Amino acid sequence: MSRPLLDRFLTRGVRQGRLGVVFADGSARTYGEAAEGFPEIVIRFTDERVPRDIVLDPRLGAAEAFIEGRLVIEEGDVMGLVSLLRANNPWDKGGDIGPPSALKRLVNRASFAAEQINNRVGAKKNVAHHYDIGNDLYALMLDPEHWQYSCAYWPEGVTTLGEAQGAKLAHIAAKLALKPGNEVLDIGCGWGGMAIHLAKHHDVRVTGITLSEEQAALARQRVRDAGVADRVTILLEDYRDTAASGRRFDRIVSVGMFEHVGRAQFETFFRACATMLADDGVMLLHTIGRFGGPGTTDAFTRKYIFPGGYIPALSETLAASEKVRLIASDVETLRLHYAKTIRAWYANCMAHRDAIVALYDGSFFRMWTFYLAGAATVFENGGMCNYQIQYVRSRHALPITRDYLLKG
Repeated sequence: MSRPLLDRFLTRGVRQGRLGVVFADGSARTYGEAAEGFPEIVIRFTDERVPRDIVLDPRLGAAEAFIEGRLVIEEGDVMGLVSLLRANNPWDKGGDIGPPSALKRLVNRASFAAEQINNRVGAKKNVAHHYDIGNDLYALMLDPEHWQYSCAYWPEGVTTLGEAQGAKLAHIAAKLALKPGNEVLDIGCGWGGMAIHLAKHHDVRVTGITLSEEQAALARQRVRDAGVADRVTILLEDYRDTAASGRRFDRIVSVGMFEHVGRAQFETFFRACATMLADDGVMLLHTIGRFGGPGTTDAFTRKYIFPGGYIPALSETLAASEKVRLIASDVETLRLHYAKTIRAWYANCMAHRDAIVALYDGSFFRMWTFYLAGAATVFENGGMCNYQIQYVRSRHALPITRDYLLKG
């Protein structure tokens, strides 16, 4: 029964571009028609369970079959495969790769709700799942200049990942409207790239906090190597504990961390930020977001990539921040910047395939590249984007026009 259902799913889902499928019994079928701009991919199933797994949950079923080597890509690569499926079903036109079965949806929703509690213990465990897998992997994937594991900014003329990440740091710094001597809090500071940039170029003092032990150790070393140890402090600390300490900051920046907060903690997060932000302070939140309304995190991402994570809709983000009287003074939607960024990371991983397999194994490499392929294509044709939301507590904290951004 699974094979006819898969046949129907692929017939509807692949119209432009071509997908060749070789089944475990040796039979084959081709879906779609050749079309400019759409890839041609050939895959092979090594056992009869693959169609059933994909029909039950297209994302998780295909992912696990690929990770386990039961779905083999004979022509093309995983980026091409996921691109083909998403490009045929763009979110803008009401498309989707395909929801899980009704039973799977019920189980996924229940599991998602339980994971969203994300208290202090759970938050640290969830961060460790992704970021404490070893800095060696990120060294092979990220830009060596800034070690930025978040959406870069690609203005006209910028062509390299390092340049784009530098442009992102400068873009955010301009929105913070920094003044010499400002005390800055970097929530989710990663490997210290933002803190180093702000300290070097804007004469400010930065406190960076992270829950990842691996990140904190390397961030401190990078801070020392950059010669800004007198202006940057890296703490292994939860933002809730920073707020409880009573410290206040002139500026708060958080890049790529809000996705890990969990929906149940949105109000807690913004209440902590409002408590820590000076009366005339400025905050910049950079987060992945949804174009549409609230949703849930898919089973593959929850299981393999970001347990406890959730991509927020703009509506629920602003609803949470409104409750603590943070004024959203500027909102920018980055529509395709993350797709270009993730494709650069994917290219780096493909270039270092042997090294990554040696660090982990082939299954990990397939899991990681499936994640990157899904992430890149969801920003190209799915419902994801990036939001940069600037907040103030006082309407007088910034100039009344945006001209100051050009001077930053």
